[in-house]
Amino acid sequence: MISVFDRLVAALRSASRVSVLTGAGVSAESGIATFRGAGGLWEGHRIEEVATPEAFAEDPERVWRFYEMRRRNARDARPNPGHEALAAMEGRFSEFLLATQNVDGLHRRAGSRNLVELHGSIARRYCVQCRRTEEDLEPLEMLPPVCPGCGGMQRPDIVWFGEPLPVAGWADAQDAARSAEVYLVVGTSAEVYPAAGLALVAADAGAAVFEINPAETALSPVFAGAIREPSGVALPRVVDALGGRTA
Repeated sequence: MISVFDRLVAALRSASRVSVLTGAGVSAESGIATFRGAGGLWEGHRIEEVATPEAFAEDPERVWRFYEMRRRNARDARPNPGHEALAAMEGRFSEFLLATQNVDGLHRRAGSRNLVELHGSIARRYCVQCRRTEEDLEPLEMLPPVCPGCGGMQRPDIVWFGEPLPVAGWADAQDAARSAEVYLVVGTSAEVYPAAGLALVAADAGAAVFEINPAETALSPVFAGAIREPSGVALPRVVDALGGRTA
């Protein structure tokens, strides 16, 4: 009987259009805490209470303390073999798109270029008045930070609960899911929508959808197969089976 791993490699070898969705499990392998952390609380608040426009309007300093902690964690983290394997896969296919729910920037730092950051980036912040954007992970001395252009207050460039996904990026991710011959769902619980729905879009369009995740998820029965390993273990094996890195 052919293993799921061998079926995945065979599907990738014959594919020209591949798309990937990644979630918090990929970043967790680099030491980035999952969004809800221990017990889903931060400074006695539910995480959702520091990740909404309403929370920011009520207490921007409290929200920024939470995100400054996350910014510093992201700065200190490094891409892991899973990130690096996905970057290596990119050049093997005529069409490839990686859509991530993660905001830590580790995919980009690993070398991924055909990338949609569905929930934004912890490295970016923008002025709520003039919309000027800055991007870095240097520690912020003042919270909330102030726009150097107009003096307005900046906010993290993160998609918060109750906010829509970026229109162009979401359209690109949907188009890639519809056209993919192989679709990989990596390190995600498949519980956060609408991002998790991309896997269903791909499956409905006829893609071979494979899951790489140590634990079963609610969408596992829909997929063509699952590899129950961390992405940092499974993905480098896939790249090696495809013939290693591209130039």
